[in-house]
Amino acid sequence: MGPAPVGPRRVPPAARPVAVARVLVLTGDLLFGSNLQGALAAAGHRVELVPGRAGLAGALAENAPELVIVDLTDGALAGAEVFASLSAQLAGTPGLGFYSHVDPAAREAGEAAGIGLVVPRSRMAREAAALVDGVLAG
Repeated sequence: MGPAPVGPRRVPPAARPVAVARVLVLTGDLLFGSNLQGALAAAGHRVELVPGRAGLAGALAENAPELVIVDLTDGALAGAEVFASLSAQLAGTPGLGFYSHVDPAAREAGEAAGIGLVVPRSRMAREAAALVDGVLAG
């Protein structure tokens, strides 16, 4: 017998179990929002960036999203309030919120508004595609 192979054995990545989804990103932070948009589009999702309340009605009138991502760090946007006010219109559409790790009140407001998963902004930046897939998978 020959020598054992050197180095780690390569294992093919698992197939993506979640289908392409229409994701609405509600944030006033255009830089962070465009970073999320790029990461989720690279993962195969259709992403619409809505920079404030003004564009929300039009975005919802086009097609219902499968997921709404809400910025809970922007006081002017009041993301938790906006999500709660849309609960009847969204009818079961899950929410994914992000907040500043130094603002636990924003996390609590998001959870109280019915946003199913609320994570620190740093985690959203690192794991956006995996978090979206997890929420969509149920």
